[in-house]
Amino acid sequence: MASLQEEAPTIPTKRKENGVDTWSDLWLKTTVTQPLKHGVTAVQAPSLSGGTVSPRTPSTATASEPATPTFTDAQTLISNPADIVDRTRLLNDEILLKVLSFLPDSQRKSNRLVCKRWLNVQGRLFGSLRILDWEFLESGRLTSRFPDLNDVDLINGCVVTPVGSSICLHHRFISAHLDSGVSAFSPSWRPCEDNLLPADVVDRGLRVLANGCPNLRRLAVLGASELGMISVAEECPTLQELELHRCNDNVLLGIAACSNLQILKLVGNVYGLYGSIVSDVGLTILAQGCRRLLKLDLTGCEGSFDGIKAIGHCCQMLEELTVCDHRMDDGWLAALPFCENLKTLRLMSCKRIDSVPGPDEYLGRCSALETLHLERCQLRDKNGVRALFKVCETVTEIVVQDCWGWDDEGFSCSLYCRGVKLLYLEGCSLVTTEGLESVLLTWNEIEQLKIESCRKINDGEISPELSNLFCGLKELRWRPDSKSILAAGLMETGIGEKGRKFFSKS
Repeated sequence: MASLQEEAPTIPTKRKENGVDTWSDLWLKTTVTQPLKHGVTAVQAPSLSGGTVSPRTPSTATASEPATPTFTDAQTLISNPADIVDRTRLLNDEILLKVLSFLPDSQRKSNRLVCKRWLNVQGRLFGSLRILDWEFLESGRLTSRFPDLNDVDLINGCVVTPVGSSICLHHRFISAHLDSGVSAFSPSWRPCEDNLLPADVVDRGLRVLANGCPNLRRLAVLGASELGMISVAEECPTLQELELHRCNDNVLLGIAACSNLQILKLVGNVYGLYGSIVSDVGLTILAQGCRRLLKLDLTGCEGSFDGIKAIGHCCQMLEELTVCDHRMDDGWLAALPFCENLKTLRLMSCKRIDSVPGPDEYLGRCSALETLHLERCQLRDKNGVRALFKVCETVTEIVVQDCWGWDDEGFSCSLYCRGVKLLYLEGCSLVTTEGLESVLLTWNEIEQLKIESCRKINDGEISPELSNLFCGLKELRWRPDSKSILAAGLMETGIGEKGRKFFSKS
């Protein structure tokens, strides 16, 4: 009876004429005569210890001794194939993070699919993030996945998306899905206010974010209360930029605790979306707490002379003020001179400037102001426009874009500003060539002129004096009429001449 210890029969192979086996023959002998679990020793693999593999070459092999690879004493055989493939295990997280940071952004999505370690390391490369799912923040997965965040936008995540919604509302501040079951739209209906998260839920998410990301520098949130903002102020001392929507006076108590805040945007009342009130009380609290403000944006905020005056007295480093769709009381313009270091003033989407600005002797002027920017404002009230330019008479740059009621009479109010170097008019359809010339000829320091989409300013009405002024400008952009631009561009194409031939009746 055959013994169990008998060797397995070998497959006879055909030798070459010179007596040397081929590599395929040697492989078959190795796989048949040796167990499969030892087959890894027949593969030439580099070692982590620096050893080299030195298999015998076919020329030195004999008929009785198969050419099997041998290893040096210094080499350690790696039996786990994963250790051979994943060389990044030899790198610590800091070095791997440095390597991944040099890769382009297009490969980040595929890199984090390699393994869990790469996923965690890849998350440390993200510094800015916009949250759409509030549960992702409140569960703590956001801070564990992205521990080094410094810029977080929570605005869209604060809006609850109805199930099965097919209506999407886009605004310059927010994008939200609406309930598809709405039967009618009324003037008092505010869709976003009906779908906002409760204040306590928002505060709970802010506490999780503040504890997990203490190096936060910028934050945008909607519908928070003073408790949530206080927790952010305590845990994130490096917070420098804050954008707060649906803000009120009570919330400003928490914002006042952010002593290092430099850029602040307050959105109170947004027509058709949500409503909130920011009055002089809140502005005074804000001014006393955030004394290092450099830029302040007030959108849909109420207030009056007292609130702006408090900001000017306390925030002495304020350089840029933006007022959008304001609901301030009459006389607030007279408080602007208290902002002694103000360099840029922007008025946007304002239905009025100041109906009753008061006597000229009480207006004063902003001595450091350099730029006045008016965009999408109602400028039909000439008293408010005149008072505005009286306060801003030191400006060197005037930008007016898409403002209603801006005619020659309103444009003549800019004569208070004698040192203007740049004038940019866009979408001012009521300003004529005569009104433009009457103002430009009085400005001796004008250097840059940009006129776009002003249909009452015509090339044929330019006087020789105005032409001489154009020759001395450093920059001139002259596109007052889009029709004249189209005609000039098609002048050499012959389209006008061929039209009668191509479209004539046969």
